[in-house]
Amino acid sequence: MADIILGIESSCDDTSAAVIRDGYLLSNVIASQDVHKAYGGVVPELASRAHELNIVPVVSEALSRAGVKPEELSAIAFTRGPGLLGSLLVGTSFAKAMGLALDIPIVMVNHLQGHLLANFIREEGKAVREPSFPYLCLLVSGGNSQIVRVDDPLHFEILGQTIDDAVGEAFDKCSKMMGLGYPGGPVIDRLAKLGDENRFQFAKPRVEGLNYSFSGIKTSLLYFVRDEMAKDPQFMEKNKEDICASFQKALIDILMGKLIKAAKQTGIREITIGGGVSANSGLRDRIVKEGAKRGWNTYLPEFKFTTDNAAMIAIAGYHHYLAGERTPLDVAPVSRMSDF
Repeated sequence: MADIILGIESSCDDTSAAVIRDGYLLSNVIASQDVHKAYGGVVPELASRAHELNIVPVVSEALSRAGVKPEELSAIAFTRGPGLLGSLLVGTSFAKAMGLALDIPIVMVNHLQGHLLANFIREEGKAVREPSFPYLCLLVSGGNSQIVRVDDPLHFEILGQTIDDAVGEAFDKCSKMMGLGYPGGPVIDRLAKLGDENRFQFAKPRVEGLNYSFSGIKTSLLYFVRDEMAKDPQFMEKNKEDICASFQKALIDILMGKLIKAAKQTGIREITIGGGVSANSGLRDRIVKEGAKRGWNTYLPEFKFTTDNAAMIAIAGYHHYLAGERTPLDVAPVSRMSDF
């Protein structure tokens, strides 16, 4: 009998549902929330309300595309955290209710674990390169900047992480300040392709070990642009491509410097990336080049699996389900990694 898992992701501003059968993806539906663009960032209350409106049609569409009836499901995997508490509450409550109605188990998933396993999402008729264990994952998104050692699908260790802002926050906040729009990562990446990455230099932080810091370089850019705009009000418009290229290069240098250090310290040559910022073309190119230079085996998730999506939650939940793990109905969502 096939193991069919429904995955539900609602940690931030995307409502997503996916169905997998025996580890193969049948459907992956995502409803994004454009309402946040007007505010230059995610508004938690608006996000949770949108999840309430989207969750039923998104799950229904995922089951329909997969050709799966609710009574055929083996289990429901859902994101317990970390994330926005109100958003997580919608997905968690829905999973509980549906699991109870169908009399099937629910399985909680760590959102970060989903990103770590994005390279294991299989689709019929598509070849997939899967990293061997153990591997290192550079997990980068709007809320996370981490280097993680993954020993098997269910066990991982954070070797280093940001001590302040995440790299995705640096992209978004600086893009907003420069008037380039939200989300900032895709905008800066697009403009960076047109600019000279060596024209401007930004001071890089000195942080011990494998931890990151992006608050300083973010502030450095903001003061730089402010001072130059005071001299020439057209400075930003005249130089935005070069500014974006130089800023993006500096962020990638910081990320790669610690990843290279982690690979040397652990001796691990299986290297992956994950999270929303892993869609950045400059970072993807850089990790491939560094891999070729250093003898790494590098693995890049498909673009559609870099952002928050239920396919990664479903594949993580599938492994938990096979391991015999089940989640009680009194479980509560958690907003922070430390509470998981």
